[in-house]
Amino acid sequence: MAALKIFECDFTNPFHCETLADLMNAYITDRMGGGLPYSSEQRRQLIDGLKNHPSRLVLFVALGDKIIGLTTCFINFATFSLKSFMNIHDVIVLQEFRGTGAGRKLMEGVIEHAQKIGCSKITLEVREDNIPAQNLYKSLDFRECEPVHYFWTKYL
Repeated sequence: MAALKIFECDFTNPFHCETLADLMNAYITDRMGGGLPYSSEQRRQLIDGLKNHPSRLVLFVALGDKIIGLTTCFINFATFSLKSFMNIHDVIVLQEFRGTGAGRKLMEGVIEHAQKIGCSKITLEVREDNIPAQNLYKSLDFRECEPVHYFWTKYL
């Protein structure tokens, strides 16, 4: 089997941009995403928004020459530690490639990047019913916050 490799999304590469939008569509329409696919306009907004966001990190994972997943992260500033921290916003591995180690490879890529730029921590959110993802995160020493934090939303 071909080796998994990690690399950053090149927003000047049309293939990377198209693949990013395709992977996000796969994610948003997955049962864990529960949404509708992006329209052409939303795909453009997704790419433009990420391309122009000053603190984004988008990593792809490929098996051979096929890109099979990605993670979207944002670098923030932690006022308590007085250092940057990385927030993982999306982790996507195409259904047919789950269980291949691609998710672990993506997470290891994020951890390596966060260490390289001196982040104090990495944060993420995970659905209560996404046990495979929780098991992956636990195996990489992610833990529930103490005290437990809630993820709240106010839609505008």
